[in-house]
Amino acid sequence: MNRALIIFILILSGWSAQAQFVTQGVIEFERRTNLHKSIEAAFGDNDRPGGWGERMMARLPKITNAFFNLTFTQNHSLYEPGRKTEEEVKMMWGKAPAADNEVYTDFKNNTVIASKQVYESRYLLEDSIRNLKWTIKDEVRRIRNYTCRKAVARMFDSVVVVAFYTNDIMVSGGPESFAGLPGMILEIAIPRLYTTWIATNIEVKTVKDEEMIPPKNGKKQSPVELQTSLQKVMKNWGHAAERNVWWVML
Repeated sequence: MNRALIIFILILSGWSAQAQFVTQGVIEFERRTNLHKSIEAAFGDNDRPGGWGERMMARLPKITNAFFNLTFTQNHSLYEPGRKTEEEVKMMWGKAPAADNEVYTDFKNNTVIASKQVYESRYLLEDSIRNLKWTIKDEVRRIRNYTCRKAVARMFDSVVVVAFYTNDIMVSGGPESFAGLPGMILEIAIPRLYTTWIATNIEVKTVKDEEMIPPKNGKKQSPVELQTSLQKVMKNWGHAAERNVWWVML
């Protein structure tokens, strides 16, 4: 056989092996947050030397991480807390925001049900899938052996969200309530929250839709109602107020 033809066949075979076109499975995401940067941003210039912000930073690690699992099919997805880290157990107080979020997305009916702990209260939020205006860029990178393309959007008019998604996972979902791209989001960065979510493991396996049960715990409220009430309660919190709202409304 012609040598050039053999090389072409090998290349084509390798491409076919990489083109997985996944529709079901479980993705583990690691969320990393720079707590010290977050505290500095929340207190702004109001924290004096030796003040509350500095005391918090002295007791908390600079970087904290947490793991979440996203189980998905073409019809539904369920995002929920995953394995616990030793760091999370040791922190005890000062628990990272959105640590216990559960988000169920129904792609067929364009709906989201999310259970979120907000200080002492838990809320059950129901809404349509969030419609961010994504701008797809030329930049690409490899994440867990998947080729991903960059996309950028904004929340709350000024909060930039940077995503990397792959067409090879044919589900328009992602961590938390992020969705709306032509494939699965494997990385999210929100610079103003000093936080990233990145896929650390992707398990391709058969998943039954009935295995993904929507969360039921919490006081039922619409996202708009919750956001409005939080803004009223936190109106005197300065920089911390808007940042807390961003976290709750992820």
